[in-house]
Amino acid sequence: MASSALSYQTKNNTLIPIMIIAGLFFIFGFVTWINGALIPFMKTINELTSAQSLLVASASYISFVVMALPASYILSKIGYKKGMSLGLFIMSLGALVFIPAAEARTYWMFLMGIFIQGAGMTLLQTASNPYITILGPIDSAAKRISIMGIANKVAGALGSLIFGALLLSGIDKIKEKLNVVSAAEKTELLNIMADSVVTPYLVMALVLFILGILIRKAPLPDVEAELIEEPKDGTTTKNSIFQFPHLWLGVLTLFMYVGVEVIAGDTIIAYGISLGIPVADAKFFTTFTLMAMVVTYALGAFLIPKYITQTLALKLSAILGIILSFCIVYADGFTSVLFVAVLGIANALVWPAVWPLTLKGLGKFTKTASALLIMAISGGAIIPPLYGKLVDANKVDFLAQGMNEALATATASTKGYWILLPCYLVILYYAVAGHKLGLNGDKK
Repeated sequence: MASSALSYQTKNNTLIPIMIIAGLFFIFGFVTWINGALIPFMKTINELTSAQSLLVASASYISFVVMALPASYILSKIGYKKGMSLGLFIMSLGALVFIPAAEARTYWMFLMGIFIQGAGMTLLQTASNPYITILGPIDSAAKRISIMGIANKVAGALGSLIFGALLLSGIDKIKEKLNVVSAAEKTELLNIMADSVVTPYLVMALVLFILGILIRKAPLPDVEAELIEEPKDGTTTKNSIFQFPHLWLGVLTLFMYVGVEVIAGDTIIAYGISLGIPVADAKFFTTFTLMAMVVTYALGAFLIPKYITQTLALKLSAILGIILSFCIVYADGFTSVLFVAVLGIANALVWPAVWPLTLKGLGKFTKTASALLIMAISGGAIIPPLYGKLVDANKVDFLAQGMNEALATATASTKGYWILLPCYLVILYYAVAGHKLGLNGDKK
């Protein structure tokens, strides 16, 4: 078993699997981060509140709660490669649901399509994240995951740009028309706007289906969780997943992290619009956030573990997130939007650091722990709508105080970012102390 672990740690044996997994990260990065464009689009065509529009993110991320353990079971039965292929097929099916949803202009049908795509992504994530974590030394796992993050966020930036152009172009003029036309003309305009998703999602379904076939032929060997070096501090004598407090705190930390990451990427376009910034400019804002993450991922791949530890990277990320939370709320206009984008820097290295810190010392419990960490992605389903609820509640209060509609919307959207602060405080605690709980004498 030791020789198998060593063989997987050689560059010759890991290069092709790493490239394939990076390709998968690219795929679900592209699909995930188009939500930034979908949210204001859905808000317009379905005439939604801020909280309702953020159910786009909820539908995607809640699937990780529903499907994580079933995905783990499926992978144990059919293996990583077939599981990844199945995940791509399921994502293709979810894309096809957008076609009847657009024809009916029915919000719950759109959400169903997004949920189905999320279920497919859960299979991909459940296989690929532990796979890349254990595909070499645990101390350099953050470096490998950072490379995956670059692929994920570059794809997200491209997806945001492409779908922003396809779905949001001319939306300002359409909104103006909606305020003055008759009810019948309004329905016709919204139906035409809804139909703009049909072609891109049809193309997406076809591409995902073809990739699902190709992945079955890919040279992707199975790497079992047992390849992780067994700890020497006595933790192998534990017989329950509940005996690892650092794991459960890691799950909570990842839950909080995904929430703030989704807020930074998926609310920034709508936030810019709420401040009066034209849609033609605001549609690029998610790309700002994602490119900030890409640059930081590249730094992480270079610096970890040679120059800084995974733990230090996590501490610095949390501290920066706390500082930026205050900056967003107290800044004005485009400056505040830029601080939201800079959250990409604070967020980038959290995922790469939390995974190896959480999986360290788990041995035979690694597979179950990986499924729990995947379930923590549900933070993206719960925390962004809470931001939306906070915005809606604040807006009502500000209108009651006599503010006009535009100022109340802008102020409420800004104040809603207070929800970031407790999330980053949880991340900081895990970086400082939480990751060491239950690991006897482990100081890393």
